[in-house]
Order: sequence, then structure tokens, then C-alpha cells
Amino acid sequence: MRPLLALLLSCLLPFAAAASDDAKLAAVTAADDARVAAMLTPNQATLDKVLSDDLRYAHSNGKVDTKASLTSSLLGGEAKYVSYKYSERSFKFPAPDVALMAGRLEVQAVVDGISMTTGISYLAVWRLEKGQWKFLAWQSCKIPPATPAK
Repeated sequence: MRPLLALLLSCLLPFAAAASDDAKLAAVTAADDARVAAMLTPNQATLDKVLSDDLRYAHSNGKVDTKASLTSSLLGGEAKYVSYKYSERSFKFPAPDVALMAGRLEVQAVVDGISMTTGISYLAVWRLEKGQWKFLAWQSCKIPPATPAK
């Protein structure tokens, strides 16, 4: 009886791990959706909920923000995100409490009164902090326009 039980458990273990990964993926995806919503319509409480106190946000123009400076910029209107459209967004979990998010997006923003629409390639890091996924880091670069074929 014990060998049969051990065999059954060993067969079910991968399914339990997959269910756990699915739950983590759903939770971090929801956290990122909340972050995007908070950047489009910023308010202090929502930004505090989704951004890590240790945030390092490197914009595609090279400017680097902390949680305090990014929040100030969004709430003060220096940076206004108008639209945020992912064309690619994938997650990997290199550790139980860390998620790497990578992909591409098109962002429309008004920064210091100048409107721009830009294609972005990015890498982001999420960290599980006290049971909540928090946005820890962002590094992005502009996608150059396609070179016409000769």
C-alpha cells in the first residue's frame, strides 16, 4: 500500500507545483495590472500599495527614479501616462519571492509638457513583500524604428 501511495503522490506533485505557479502568475499579473492603472490614474494610496520602497525605475531616456521621485512626478503632473499597451509580457520566477517580467509595450505619455508615443523593450522585477507583490525595478529602452529593406 505504501509504494502505491508514494507513486500516487509523486505523480500528483508536479500538478501541485503547476497550480502554485499558476496562482503566483495570476497574482503578479494582477499586481502589474494594478500598477499600470495606478500610473495612468495616479493616487498616493494605490502607488504606495504597488511600488516597493526600494524601487529603482530607469526610464527609456536614462532618467532614474526612486519610489518617492516617481510618485512625486506622477502626482505632480510632470509625467502623465496616457496609454500603456503591452504587445509582449512574460513572467519567470527565478526564486519563490521574485518574478522577472519582460516584453515590449507602446506607451503614450506627456513628460514636461511634451507628448510622445514610444515603443519600449523592458525588464522589470517584482518581489513578494509581506505577502504582496511589489514593483521593485524597471529598466527600459526605446525600440528604434525599423530600417527599410534595401
